[in-house]
Amino acid sequence: MDQNVNKVVIAGGGTAGWMAAAALSKLVARPLEIILVESESIGTIGVGEATIPSILSINRMLQIPEPDFIKLTSGTFKLGIQFENWRTVGDSYIHSFGDTGQGSWAAGFHHFWLKGRSLGIEYDYGDYCAELLAAQQERFAITSKNRLNYAYHLDAAKYAAYLRNLAETAGVIRVEGRITRIDKTSDGFISSLQINDGEQAVEGDLFIDCSGFQAILADNALGVDYDDWSSWLPANRAWAVQSEITEHPKPYTRAIAHEAGWRWKIPLQHRTGNGLVYSSEFMDDQAAHNLLIQSVAGTLTTEPRQIKFTTGQRKRYWEKNCVTLGLSSGFIEPLESTSIHMIQNGIMWLLLLFPDPLIEKTAVTQYNKQVRSEAEYIRDFIVLHYTANERYGEPFWDHCRNMELPETLSHRIEMFRSTGRVFQAQDDIFTENSWVQVLLGQGIVPRTYHNIVETMDPSELASFLTSIREQAAGTVQGLPMHGEYIKRLISHASA
Repeated sequence: MDQNVNKVVIAGGGTAGWMAAAALSKLVARPLEIILVESESIGTIGVGEATIPSILSINRMLQIPEPDFIKLTSGTFKLGIQFENWRTVGDSYIHSFGDTGQGSWAAGFHHFWLKGRSLGIEYDYGDYCAELLAAQQERFAITSKNRLNYAYHLDAAKYAAYLRNLAETAGVIRVEGRITRIDKTSDGFISSLQINDGEQAVEGDLFIDCSGFQAILADNALGVDYDDWSSWLPANRAWAVQSEITEHPKPYTRAIAHEAGWRWKIPLQHRTGNGLVYSSEFMDDQAAHNLLIQSVAGTLTTEPRQIKFTTGQRKRYWEKNCVTLGLSSGFIEPLESTSIHMIQNGIMWLLLLFPDPLIEKTAVTQYNKQVRSEAEYIRDFIVLHYTANERYGEPFWDHCRNMELPETLSHRIEMFRSTGRVFQAQDDIFTENSWVQVLLGQGIVPRTYHNIVETMDPSELASFLTSIREQAAGTVQGLPMHGEYIKRLISHASA
């Protein structure tokens, strides 16, 4: 585009729209006019209540005080996800956010742990991780001495409202109304959005599509194709409902597998978020609805809402002068709580490649390459949970276990099974330890370990493992209960 980008128009609000508005208004180092168009009559999905640790980065960049954030979003802390019934019915493991043990330059800690197991040192892999132990004991605190890796559970609507306040304070203009027509130039670039059947025209230089599944700019106006990933992720529907809290909030998300998918349980300060993800090929809508309702503890505070989706991503996230964020860019089911991260990741790359002042083809190409690469690694990580199962005789799980996998995932699984090796790719948000926790949790145990562990004799290795296990336990010892710490923290909020 041969005109300067001085005016940005965001189509849609919610977490995606208002996070983009807040970030652009506060972090772009030159004057911009930013307008966000949304309609109060159009609801948001609003079930993205669990996050991963990367959210701390955007909050810090936006200078959001943590006590205020926790108070105003009814937030709780999250140390990981507990997966129940995934490998087999009755089995459970936690994918925590922490580092487990201490590896060497040549091999991760799990190689030393595997050697220890061969010598009869039978402690669980998770016993060497402070975050996992804290999650199990429902303890949490932020201290300068023993800092845990964490994320949040939050009320997505309240988070969007918080971001909206930040954005409007920084000068973002909100326009109320429905987008009824999209005008384009002769070469296909978007020139303006017509609001309420021509009642108002909003012109812009760069447009950001945050319109959710409708993708009114990327799909309707620009016709950007969609890559369907349902051959690897067959779940295509969900029911979501909120309920009263019935217990102290746990510092982890629960992901509980059922016969045709899984359900989530997310604790906030004032309520519990519940949902059930399933494949319509293996379970009908009413059966899924009933299964969710039967599983909810406590009184329902909302009516169950159904969400239909096709897992996948846009072939291009940035097309001409339009960038897609959030659900308009695609959908990867929320099993590992990556939805808000993908919004944040798209915003961060946009900030790094922001037109200054023109939209450059090289920037668009790089943006699409980076965001797609990260999405594909997330896809592979989520597929791993489904395909590595031992739930034999159940049609959905048999299908997942026998489906043809992306080559990138097949290679990772076979390399780990045969050698214990895991290498983190540059664009993979999940660390080596995340992959190890899930691979082991799903029952994939390496046949061998790296020979560097042989540099330790058995007594030295035993002492090494004991010191790490005791250090992890010592970090957790004395931490307050999670709910108590939240009360203490929000008492210092200024908002």
